[in-house]
Order: sequence, then C-alpha cells, then structure tokens
Amino acid sequence: MTEHIESETAQAAPDPELVERPARRRFTAKYKLEILQKAERLERPGEIGELLRREGLYTSHLTYWRKQRDAGALEALGRPRGRPRGDRRDQQIAGLERRLERAEADLAKARKVIEVQGNVSALLGELLEPKGAIEAASTGR
Repeated sequence: MTEHIESETAQAAPDPELVERPARRRFTAKYKLEILQKAERLERPGEIGELLRREGLYTSHLTYWRKQRDAGALEALGRPRGRPRGDRRDQQIAGLERRLERAEADLAKARKVIEVQGNVSALLGELLEPKGAIEAASTGR
C-alpha cells in the first residue's frame, strides 16, 4: 500500500529540471483605457493603489499607458492587426499582371524552342542531302 502512495506522490511532484515560464500578460487597448479612466476618477489617497492591487498592476503600467494614450497609440492598438485589406479591383489587377508576366515568359520560351527547332531542321537538311547533288551544284554541271 505504501508503494502505491509513493508512486502517486512521485507523479504529482513537478520535475525540478523543468522550469515553467509564466505566460506573459497581454492587455487590450480597451482594458488599458478603462483602467486609466478609473484611475483618473479616483480622488482619495490610496484608491489608486487599491485599484492596482485589485487588478494586479503596477504604477509603471499606468505611466506607460498614459504615454501611449497621449501619443495616440491606444487608438491604433484598438484597430485589427495586419495589413488593411485592399480594394478587390486592385487584387484582380495584381493577379492579372502576374498572369501576363507568366504568359510573356512562356511565349519567350516557346519562341526560343521554335528557333532552335528551325536551326536543327536546317542542319539536318544539310546533313541528309546527297553529296553528289552538292558537288554538282557547286561545279555548275
């Protein structure tokens, strides 16, 4: 019975070799603005400290968030991330331009292939002509 208890406690104990990294907290722009508004409404001494303890924040958070707000960064943070979606027509034009470039490249390759085939055909024609016909043509007989 003691073996069973020991194995359970061994499984429950964390491995001392592995150190868990705490997850970094992320605050939304909306949350930051709400906390700043609450902090600015407080008037009595100690109320801001109480708010910070209740929310698990530091005074440096308020200082940094005020700077962000004054610089207009919090409004920018409220917008969705990523590149703004372009006009559908612009996307179609870009797609058509890519297709045109590929078609022009394919056409250039096809022209080179046709040129090489013509050269090979001419060379084979010269090689396959009978020698007597060449000599007769060159002597004029």
